[in-house]
Amino acid sequence: MPVTDKALDGAPDGVLRTRREGAVLVLSHNNVAARNALSPAFYAAATQALVDAVADPTIGAVVLTGEGGHFCAGGDLRQLAKRRELPIAERRAKLEGLHDLIRAVRDCPKPVIAAVEGAAAGAGLSLALACDMLVAAKNAVFSVAYVKVGLTPDGGATAFLAEFVSRQVLTELCLTGERISGERMHQLGPVNRLSEPGHALADAVALAAQVASGPAWTMARIKELCRAAPRTTLEQQLELEAQCMVRAQETAESREGIGAFLEKRAPDYTKLRGAH
Repeated sequence: MPVTDKALDGAPDGVLRTRREGAVLVLSHNNVAARNALSPAFYAAATQALVDAVADPTIGAVVLTGEGGHFCAGGDLRQLAKRRELPIAERRAKLEGLHDLIRAVRDCPKPVIAAVEGAAAGAGLSLALACDMLVAAKNAVFSVAYVKVGLTPDGGATAFLAEFVSRQVLTELCLTGERISGERMHQLGPVNRLSEPGHALADAVALAAQVASGPAWTMARIKELCRAAPRTTLEQQLELEAQCMVRAQETAESREGIGAFLEKRAPDYTKLRGAH
């Protein structure tokens, strides 16, 4: 698949830039002047891009990143300031654009990998943590910044952080808005791979290409299991694993994988994409 590059949204350069690198779809937030602050246009464009990726069997994985050296500075405070004038129901409806994007990342059956350079603050941190894996530059800066402007977290920030830190650490991060380096986030757990500054996207694409060659149906089930694990009991997780395993045993993917192992060759799952 040749590399392609296009902009979505109808803006001069598009609020979302998309390109293909083989089986990897790269989605890049393009609001450089505001350090990629979030907007309803971005929510809609990114959500639709993920929906389209699900329907395209030639896409094996997605990388989410930002243009101009920053992942995402969070919500647009000028827009948020205006929302106090709206009825609460309208404020809630506007917030659902962000939450729909978080759900789209969660529900995408294909691996979604964040590539973080610069800032990932507020809802930008939420979006990065919503991804299945995270590659960050050593000098990237993460922050649950809401408290600094008198706001409370959204986008699942508290849920995602609670998966790998204690309640006490979670509370500290949310109450102080402390800036956390990529290296510190790696130590805490959510960052899979640390990159030298300027190399997070390339490293994320390499990781995405690695997993994109895997068995699509199987990986979707694995993603479901990994998402469920922090919130289920052992008995519940054993049941989910059993349901997936008995189905996996009859698929063309397991036939190919087991056959390749026994024949001492590399499996070819690409030919099976779209078969389920």
